[in-house]
Amino acid sequence: MIKRLTFAAALLASGACSGQPQGAAGQAADTHAGDAAASARHQAAAPVTDLPKNAPVSTIRNVPATTGRGNLPQTKPPFQVETIGQFDAPFAMALLPDGQLLVTEKAGRVKLRRTDGQVVDVAGAPTVATGGQGGLLDIAIAPDFARTGTVYLSFAEPADGGSQLALARGRLVTPQRSGPPSLQDMQVIWRSGSVGVGGQFGSIITFSPDGKYLFLSSGERQRFTPAQDPDQALGKVLRLTLDGKAAPGNPMYAQGGVRAMTWTSGHRNPYGLLFAPDGRLWEEEMGPKGGDELNLLEPGRNYGWPIVSNGDNYSGQPIPDQPSRPDFAAPKLWWNPSISPAGMIYYSGSLFPQYKGSLFIGTMSTPGLMRVAINGDSAKAADFWDMGSRIRDVAQAPDGAIWLLEDGGHGSDGKLLRLTPGG
Repeated sequence: MIKRLTFAAALLASGACSGQPQGAAGQAADTHAGDAAASARHQAAAPVTDLPKNAPVSTIRNVPATTGRGNLPQTKPPFQVETIGQFDAPFAMALLPDGQLLVTEKAGRVKLRRTDGQVVDVAGAPTVATGGQGGLLDIAIAPDFARTGTVYLSFAEPADGGSQLALARGRLVTPQRSGPPSLQDMQVIWRSGSVGVGGQFGSIITFSPDGKYLFLSSGERQRFTPAQDPDQALGKVLRLTLDGKAAPGNPMYAQGGVRAMTWTSGHRNPYGLLFAPDGRLWEEEMGPKGGDELNLLEPGRNYGWPIVSNGDNYSGQPIPDQPSRPDFAAPKLWWNPSISPAGMIYYSGSLFPQYKGSLFIGTMSTPGLMRVAINGDSAKAADFWDMGSRIRDVAQAPDGAIWLLEDGGHGSDGKLLRLTPGG
């Protein structure tokens, strides 16, 4: 069988990029200071949000994907659901060691939910480019937060000609007696470059198990080809020092620039990123029309976007399935139709002992909560619960309860939900 190949992918497949693993040789849901900023030739890049049906094409022999599909029918959730907070278009949350919760709202606000349920503003958030998928995005506390109070934020930063993904670092100060909490000494420590318009920022922050390195997912901004361009930070997962620099030991560290920062490439819109207790790094991302993925990330591997996908373009133009290019790393699970995966956790609590060792993934185009059972390097879709709303982020509370951040669609009725046994 021959499937038509997008023009962007055709250029890559025909020699514009080797497609080999580096270092080795949703639009429907969300519409579904580093060296990276130094490349002027990528400034003001225009997005290609979709390709017309009559776009120039090449041909590639399609090998259909026959295993790994994770779609399940939705069932009634086996939880008691309690609303414990209200937010305006929230994006991400981070639990503090004392049980308080930081929440980002896309319009550019950081909120602190105290342990008594009171929600207060946190001053000092950076100025953000709002609209579409942009705004204030992920928030994460540093591995040494208990000692330093260090907090990281990712956001769409305004720039001449559009916006870019940026990573900032500062200190959370929470006066005990009076005065509002604030983020102080905030500084941008990394920028993606490739300034322009377009959504799909990715932006998820996590830390290596030893606490020495920061991993950041960077979406391809609806531009297709940057995911395969080793000199653009778009469509990559980056491994950085805690200061936002390229981390020693990266697959292409000796080459400098964006290449030195890159851990993996060929990603579309990565919204989930975490380490399991065994040290394996899991990532999930929104595909095009269908083709959402759960990937096990290995350094230097290329995950294929936009050359291959188990979904198709929104124009209806097909994309070769993942097995068509076995040199690209294949997803452990994929979803077609799309579920639009968002935040993700590894569950280790005692409140739901039957779910220990599972990934919980919030979903948006098919609103709900997906449970994936993982065992070593394998993954199996286990449950898909209908939560009745778009779940943007997931967290495990200290008592083992599961907290969900409902984003309220594009309105202002986002909620924080607490799940406990029973239903």
